[in-house]
Amino acid sequence: MALVVPPPNDKKRVKVYELRHNDWFDRGTGFCTGRVVGDESKIYVESEDQPERTLLETRITKDDGYQKQQDTLIVWTESTGTDMALSFQEAEGCAAIWEFVSQVQQQLMHMAGPDDALSDDAMDNFSNPLALPRPELTNLDDIASLMRTVIATPQGRDSLSKLVISEDYIRKLVPIVTMAEDLESLDDLHHLCNIMKMLVLLNDTQIIEHVVTDDVVMGVVGALEYDPDFPTHKANHRRYLRDRSKFKEVVPIQDLAIKKKIHSTWRLLYLKDVVLARILDDPTFSVLNSLIFFNQVDIVSHLQGNTAFLEELFGIIDDPSAAHARKKDAVSFIQTCCAIAKNIQAPGRQTLYANFIQNGLLRVINFALLNGDSSIRVAGTDILVAMIDHDASMVRAYIFRSIQDSKRPLTDTLIELLLIENDLGVKAQAADAIKVLLEPQQPPPPPNAETMARNSNNAEFLSKVRSNAAPANPQIDSFIQNFYDNSASKLFRPLKDLEKRRPIVNLTFQEVSLFQHLIEILMFLIRYHLFRSKIFIFQEGLPARIAQLLACQHKHLQLTALKFFRTCIGLQDDYYIQQMTKNFLFEPILNIVYNTMPRDNLLNSVCLELFEFVKRENVKPVIMHVVENYREKLEEISYVDTFQSLILRYDQMQHYNADADTTLFSQDQDGTPHRTSVNGNQRWQGVREMDAAEEAYFNTSDDEDELANKKVASKRPSLSNGVSPVARSLVDYPDDEEEPLEGNVGVKERVPIERMNTQAADENARSRIPVVSTPPLERLSEKRRREEDDEEDELGKLSTTKRRSSSVSSISSGVSMGSNSGNVLRRKKGFISNGKESTGSNDKIKISLAGTTSADGEGK
Repeated sequence: MALVVPPPNDKKRVKVYELRHNDWFDRGTGFCTGRVVGDESKIYVESEDQPERTLLETRITKDDGYQKQQDTLIVWTESTGTDMALSFQEAEGCAAIWEFVSQVQQQLMHMAGPDDALSDDAMDNFSNPLALPRPELTNLDDIASLMRTVIATPQGRDSLSKLVISEDYIRKLVPIVTMAEDLESLDDLHHLCNIMKMLVLLNDTQIIEHVVTDDVVMGVVGALEYDPDFPTHKANHRRYLRDRSKFKEVVPIQDLAIKKKIHSTWRLLYLKDVVLARILDDPTFSVLNSLIFFNQVDIVSHLQGNTAFLEELFGIIDDPSAAHARKKDAVSFIQTCCAIAKNIQAPGRQTLYANFIQNGLLRVINFALLNGDSSIRVAGTDILVAMIDHDASMVRAYIFRSIQDSKRPLTDTLIELLLIENDLGVKAQAADAIKVLLEPQQPPPPPNAETMARNSNNAEFLSKVRSNAAPANPQIDSFIQNFYDNSASKLFRPLKDLEKRRPIVNLTFQEVSLFQHLIEILMFLIRYHLFRSKIFIFQEGLPARIAQLLACQHKHLQLTALKFFRTCIGLQDDYYIQQMTKNFLFEPILNIVYNTMPRDNLLNSVCLELFEFVKRENVKPVIMHVVENYREKLEEISYVDTFQSLILRYDQMQHYNADADTTLFSQDQDGTPHRTSVNGNQRWQGVREMDAAEEAYFNTSDDEDELANKKVASKRPSLSNGVSPVARSLVDYPDDEEEPLEGNVGVKERVPIERMNTQAADENARSRIPVVSTPPLERLSEKRRREEDDEEDELGKLSTTKRRSSSVSSISSGVSMGSNSGNVLRRKKGFISNGKESTGSNDKIKISLAGTTSADGEGK
C-alpha cells in the first residue's frame, strides 16, 4: 500500500549537522524538501552552492525517534546510530517538514499491523493507569517512589516524559518548593530535589527547554539547592541567576527571540557546569551541549548579519565621549563572541572574524592591550589569542601593513605588554602570541636533527635543511627581519640588563616569569630562525646573561636556563659551541653539578644529561675545553663515570693527532718522517716506518733503474732449457712465528721481472734491493705498481734476443710456481706487539726465483 502523504512543495533553507565525537559537524547549507518515492518517504537536502550535490538523503521510518527542539530544529538518530540535526532558517520551514515527518510516521504505524501493537500510543494507554499523584506536600514521597520505579525501563522513561510534558507537571511542582521552604520541611525539600533530578535526567529536550524558561527555572533550581547528599549545606543558585548585573546590553538587541535565546543559553551553561555537574550522565550531557551549540549558532549568525549592530558596537571604542565602563563592556562583549566562535564550525567562525575585522576588531585589540585596566588587558589578550588560533596569517598581514604605513606594529604592543604586565596569565598569553606570529612557513629542523648531524658536518646538514624547506613567503621574511631590526633588542632588554646586576638575588615572581618567557622565546628563535637568531643572540651577549641565571635561587628558572644551553649544544653548530667555550659558559653548569652531587634531583640530572650527550656525540671542542680548564674538578666528580670518560676521551685525542687530510707518512721540512693519524684516530696495526734503504729505493729515479738493469743483463749467464739454476723461495722470511696482515690477506707479492733476471744471472753478485714487504696503504701499492709497469716497459726494449725471451718465460714460470705455493703477505707478531722499528742496514729482503727440481725429483 503506497503512502498518500502530500510532501511540502517549496524548498526550505536549512543547515545539516552530524554528531561526531560529541561535537556537531556542519555538513553544509542547502534546501530541504520532503518527497515520496514509491513506497518510501524521504527527506532530501540539496546543496545551496552546488545544486547537483546532495547533502542529505534519509528515509523516514517509524522508529527513528524524530524530535522537534525549539522552533527551528529537528533532531533524530539514523538506523546506523548516527545523530543528525536540521537547523532551519525560518520556523515555518521547520514546521512544514515536521508535519510531513509526523504524518509519514503515523501512516507507518497504522500500516504496521497488530503485531506491532506496542507503539507510543499503546504505551500511552499503558502509562495512563500509572498516572502520577497530585503534586502536593503529602504526596512527594509517593511521587518520588513511583518515578524511581517507572524510569527503570526505556518504555517507562518515554511514557513518563510524555506525561510530564502533557500535564505540565513541572510547573505544578514549582509552588510546592516555596511552601516547603516556608514550613522549613527539610524532608519535603529533599524529595523535591530528587524529583527534579529524575525529571532532568530523563534526557528529554522538551523538558530541559521547559526547565530554563523564565517562570519555571527559579523553582527548579530552588529545589536543586537542597541536595540530600549534603543535608547540612544549601546552595545559592537562585541568587546568582537573579543577579541582573550578569546580563548587560552594550548595544540594545531588538530581536526578542535572540534575547530569549541568550538568557536560555546562559542558564543551560549554568546548569551544566554548576548545578548538575556532579550528577550528569553522558546522554543528558550530550543533550545540554546540543542545545547550547545550536543556540550559540543562532545568536552568532544573527549578530554577524546585523550591520547596524556591529557598527554601533565597534563605534563605542572610537567614540572619545563614551564612558570607560561602556568601553569595557564592549570589549567584554566582543571577547564573549570570540569565545563562542571557538565552538562553531570553521565557515561560521571565518565569517564572524571577517565581519569583526571589517568593522575594526584590530583597533579594539590595540586599545585593550594598552589600557590601564587589567581586566580589559586580559580581555584584549583573549581576543588576540583567539584570532591567532583561527588564522595567524591574517594577523601577520595586518602587522605587515602597519609596518609599511610606518605605524606601530602589533608585535611592539605585545612586547610592551609582556614586559610590563604583572598578571602572570597575560604574560604567558603575550609570549605565546609572539611565538606564533614569528613562526615561519617552513617547518623547523626535525626532532632527530641531533642524530642527523652526527654523520655529517654542520655545513652539509644545514644545506639539507635549506634544500628541504618550503619556499619562503617574502612578506613573512620581511616581517621577521623587521622584528630583528627594530623589536628584538627591546624584547630582550631585561636579559641584557642583568650584566649590571650581580649577584642575581631578590628576584620577584614577575621577573622570574618574565625571564622564563624570554628564554623560551629565544629557544623558539634558535629552532625556527637558524641564521638570523644566531647572529643576534651572540651580538647581544645573551648566553652570558642566561648563564648568570644559573646562580639564582629559583630552581625552575635554573632549569629553563639549562634547557637553553642544551638546545644550543643539541644543534651541534660550531658557532654556538665556539661562543660557549670562548665565554666559559660551561663553568656555571659544572658548578651546579659539583654543588648538587651526589643528590639525584632534577637539576643535577639535567646537567648530567648535557655532559652525557657531549660524551656520546663526541663533541670534541667541548671535551677539550672542559678538560683543559676544569680537569681537577672533573676528577673529583666520581659518583658517575661521565666525567671520567670525558677525561679519557681527551687523553686519547691528545695522544693521537687528528688530521684526516694527511697521508700515512707525512714529513716535516727537515725530511724526518713522523706518524700521523688515519682511519679516524684509530691505531693502524702492522705498519712500520721505512728505513733508510727503503727510502733510498723510492727516491731512486727511473733512469738509474734502467742503467742498473742494463749492467746486470750484460753479466747474466745462460739458462739451460729456460730454467733458472737457482732453487730458492721467492721471498726469504725469518723463521719467527707469523700471522696474516690485517686487511691484506690474499694479496700476492709482486716482484719486478728485471730484478729476478738479475738474481738468475749471478746469485752471488746480485744487488739487494730493499722492498717494503707489506704495503700499508693503497697509495703505496699504487706507487709500486706504477714502477713495475715502467720496469716492464724497459724490459720490452732490452729483450731483443731469443735467449732473453726464453729467460723471461722461465722466470714467469717460476713466478707462477711461487704464487701457487700460496705465498701470502705476513708480518711478525713481535713487529706489532713490541712496536720496534728495524733499521735499514739489518733489514734486507732476499728475492730469488721459485724453487726447481732436478731429474731425480730432489730440489737443488
